[in-house]
Amino acid sequence: MAELTAALGQARLVTVTGVGGVGKSRLAVRVAARWASTGRAGAPVLGRVELAAVRDPQFVPYAAVEALGLTDHTTRLPRETLLEHLAGRRALLVLDGFEHLVAACAELTAELLRRLPELRVLAVGRRPLGLAGERLFPLAPLGEDEAVELFTDRARAQGVPPADGAEVRELCRRLEGIPLALELAAGRLRALSPAQLLRRLDDRFRLLTGGGRDVLPRHQTLRTAIGWSHELCSPAERLLWARLSVFAHSFDLEAAEYVCSGDGLAADDVLDVLSELLVQSVVCREETPAGPRYRMLDTVRAYGAEWLEATGDAGRLRRRHRDWYLGLATMCELDWFSPRQREVAARVEAELPNLRTALEFCLTEPEEAHLGQHLAGSLWFCWVGCGRLAEGRRWLERGLELDSRYERSRLKALWVLGYVAILQGDAVAALRALRMCREQAERSADPTAVAYAEHRAGCLALVTDDVARAESLLRSALDRYQRIGELNSNVLMGQVELAMARAFQGDLPDAVRLCEDVRRVCEDHGERWARSYALYVLAYAAWQGGDAGRARELLTDSLDNAHAFHDLLGTVLSIELLALVTVTQGDPVEAAVLQGAAARMWPSVGLPLFGSAYYNLPHERCETTAREALGDERYEEWVRRGARLDRDTAVARALREDGRPLPALPAPRGPVPHTRPGQREPAASPTRKGGETAG
Repeated sequence: MAELTAALGQARLVTVTGVGGVGKSRLAVRVAARWASTGRAGAPVLGRVELAAVRDPQFVPYAAVEALGLTDHTTRLPRETLLEHLAGRRALLVLDGFEHLVAACAELTAELLRRLPELRVLAVGRRPLGLAGERLFPLAPLGEDEAVELFTDRARAQGVPPADGAEVRELCRRLEGIPLALELAAGRLRALSPAQLLRRLDDRFRLLTGGGRDVLPRHQTLRTAIGWSHELCSPAERLLWARLSVFAHSFDLEAAEYVCSGDGLAADDVLDVLSELLVQSVVCREETPAGPRYRMLDTVRAYGAEWLEATGDAGRLRRRHRDWYLGLATMCELDWFSPRQREVAARVEAELPNLRTALEFCLTEPEEAHLGQHLAGSLWFCWVGCGRLAEGRRWLERGLELDSRYERSRLKALWVLGYVAILQGDAVAALRALRMCREQAERSADPTAVAYAEHRAGCLALVTDDVARAESLLRSALDRYQRIGELNSNVLMGQVELAMARAFQGDLPDAVRLCEDVRRVCEDHGERWARSYALYVLAYAAWQGGDAGRARELLTDSLDNAHAFHDLLGTVLSIELLALVTVTQGDPVEAAVLQGAAARMWPSVGLPLFGSAYYNLPHERCETTAREALGDERYEEWVRRGARLDRDTAVARALREDGRPLPALPAPRGPVPHTRPGQREPAASPTRKGGETAG
């Protein structure tokens, strides 16, 4: 750790290399955490980009954006988002498991290092990236005493600690101090003594190398240890090991029971067999916000995948995997309109690697295009609600490039693509997708698709200030929803959007009536996301009616929920309106701080306040009042300070309770992007006031 930390201090790109199972990732994570907690003043940026489950090189930048917890609704490339977020900031990116994506990782790393002088990259793989200035840090296996200590520690965890005798030391020497090999061996001590383990391992080495045990390369040692552990498994354990290799990254018990059961392994037996693989360190268990999950290390999974291919059963298992995650996405889409919204968000986040694998399978297999379109469309709440618009658009567009015999799947993908494009501010793409959806839906007599296409067109009209047309389209879409019996978060958002259109036209009582109805339905169904937008409109009406205290109460509730869903648009809209409420209540300094915080968020959403004169009105009034109270120079200073706040800090500040100390403000430093009140462009930017789940 000391040597790697020193290397990071001397070079901007350090690559930890070594055989699989030697502990590269664990070392890098420990050192990265130490680096982040020391050094110069100021909070550094730290992100671990796990690449083992990424198969498409184009997704490498998306994985980096995800690792940094960034949300971007615009049409910018993810690398542009990275560059903007990391500009001028001390940062460390850990690229873990890049060896199957060397070219893509090297290209991205070179650009980031060239354009971000404060960035350092700690790469972890079995080979170098091959870039100029790269410092290699080969990680050797454990020495003999350390290997014995690790083996004994893992054996103690099994309840069978061996004595530090000749057999243990010889076993550790044969396994060449590779931690994963030692852990696999320790997992066998409940059934075999160290001497028995040594004899079996010795036989395995002879089989694979023709007796040349003293010249074994380390990669052969690990493969031998894994293969030997595989041979010691029961037939059911070997079968499950192979079948579990279809999962990307991690999985839960229910998925394993469905995907891996049948043809020699009953679903009721999966838990017992999985428990044995856990004991033997073939599988590990981890706690997550979505509950307990299981995973195999990449080296172990790859070994199982080879056996699965050899059995000729790989195709069937991949289809079962696809079927499970298609069903999961369908269930989560339905559960979004329920008290389980937050659980759905956590579940989908945990399952993203598997959902991507299922999408890839559908979009690369003949006759599977309709399932890929359906899956990409069913995940609209993930693309929108979890800040993954760019990724969602890519899957949707890939799916729509393929021919499909199933019109309904294609229509769903089209209106979801239209929705995503609206949120990204791409009016041309949105109009094209929605027009195509409506025309094809009318030809095929699909009233549901017609309703969704019309609704989305109303969203687009609303954010481009064509309020009368927005009202007409939204009323028509809501009538269609009612006739077909459609009720979900999307339908309720259509009613919220209609309320906003009525408010913009001066009919506050009707806007309040519409949103109180949405609020009531949401509370009956336990729905939180659409409710947060209804509260936003109710707060707008309360402020217009002169009740700033009530407006703050409603906005606090709205912001709390929007932030919990990672709804960036809902978050920034609430902060903008809270700034106006704050200046109305006599605190122009805090209002300017909140406007600065909002200004920092808008570039990741799109055109500030959609370029809409209607949405911009509260911002303009707040700025005018605060400038008059503070003067231009002080106002701009407090805006700059607010713009230095990260999103979590800004939200915590906006949600403060009266009398509670506010989070400290950073000193102003440099200019901050700021939109002047009069800016207005006809854009269809991120219409988060438009439908479905979190923005």
